[in-house]
Amino acid sequence: MKNSFSLLELIFAIFLLILISSYFYFNPTNNKLQEATKRIELYLKQTRYQALIDNKKNFSDTQWHKQRWTMKFFRCSNNRGLYYVIYSDTNKLGHPNEDESLLDPLTKKRVYSTNSCEYNSKRSKYVLLTKEFDIIKVDISCNTTDSLGQISFGSDGKVYTKLSTKDNGFNEFELKKRCEIKLIDKNLKEKSIFIEPKSGFIGLNKLNQ
Repeated sequence: MKNSFSLLELIFAIFLLILISSYFYFNPTNNKLQEATKRIELYLKQTRYQALIDNKKNFSDTQWHKQRWTMKFFRCSNNRGLYYVIYSDTNKLGHPNEDESLLDPLTKKRVYSTNSCEYNSKRSKYVLLTKEFDIIKVDISCNTTDSLGQISFGSDGKVYTKLSTKDNGFNEFELKKRCEIKLIDKNLKEKSIFIEPKSGFIGLNKLNQ
């Protein structure tokens, strides 16, 4: 009974998320930094819910944890800005492919880009942080990678700052304290999103609202 209730709870949460998303998509703000921050908050929540309903746990595979649902930030080629991708690394090669990326349930577009950072009719334009929103820097306080950073979610509700390459390394890099994702635009204005450890709660910092 507990498992059934949890599944219904997740379905209801996803339904609410889609309703909130649809309101936001049809009521855009004129403030690019604010819009980028709210969209990332929304996509982070969507990534978390995706992880909760798509259990990757498989102890017959010593590297199953590399398939956890992840939002990862990248630099465009030729110093043309920043973008992000939401994906599950099903082939476990360490870099997202388009067919591994999240399909936005509202727009039916992939939350994905290549490092050329070009617009594509099959991909969400909102992942192009610099091109679409004038974001020039992303600072993730809990970053444990050699890149801009990533946030990964487990089906157990836990949050991870990196996915271990070691066999059976599924418990490594768990988030232990609040993480802040700060977005900085070309005018050096800032807004940020926080993620809590254990609960995985995601929200906007009060000064952003």
